Amino acid sequence: MNQPLFDKRQVADSFGRAAATYDQAAAFQRRVGHNLLARLPAGLQPQALVDLGCGTGYFTRALASHYGRPVLGLDLAEGMLRHARQQPSLPPAAGWVAADAEALPLRSASQDLLFSSLALQWCNDLPQALAEARRVLRAGGIMAFSTLVDGSLVELRDSWQQVDGYVHVNRFSPRQSLQQMLEASGFAEVHCEIETHVMHYPQLSGLTRELKALGAHNINPGRPGGLTGRARLQALTAAYEAFRTDRGLPASWQVAQILLKQEA
Repeated sequence: MNQPLFDKRQVADSFGRAAATYDQAAAFQRRVGHNLLARLPAGLQPQALVDLGCGTGYFTRALASHYGRPVLGLDLAEGMLRHARQQPSLPPAAGWVAADAEALPLRSASQDLLFSSLALQWCNDLPQALAEARRVLRAGGIMAFSTLVDGSLVELRDSWQQVDGYVHVNRFSPRQSLQQMLEASGFAEVHCEIETHVMHYPQLSGLTRELKALGAHNINPGRPGGLTGRARLQALTAAYEAFRTDRGLPASWQVAQILLKQEA
């Protein structure tokens, strides 16, 4: 039996601990989420909608404002949900519920829109999450989600490879594997586009602090235990310097922006 790619308890704990710092460090996440919002079909008027992997509720509130309706926020991390409940929202949220995308606590054929930005990459079984989405969507319903694919943080991964043999950077699905899962999902319409985002940092410490503040630092099996030694950090910094440009040290992200439509 294959080992799960991610331990969901560790995912939930990592993001829960980052709830208080997440919004201040989420410039990339905001950009990706707003791009996903812009892809939603014009004229869409969902009566029941969900923000899956809602985190601090930023896009839950954005969806509520855009559609003028309460939005249900679901997330695996209780710490994120506690933070989200404390933020004002107009209209008020339909609720904040701890939930796993692979086993949604929602009635079948009950939702018109499932929105999920940069959350489903933490699923161990994306086909199961897609099956759950199909189950809860009404006829003609839309699932809009963004997810990370292989090639994200390639500079950090390659720099660590020069230092030791451990897994230091989260692994994500190859594009071809993702496309195959989408095509096998049973949705009537499938649209997938890949975006490349490159963020720049004056020093490597800026990137590593941001990943920690987001709760998105290394949670893969095979990661090294204990503290990272000073000598290895110095070696990592030296290796990463080879990527420096006039804008600083780049950190590349590969993002799949996906729209799925249920058969009408």
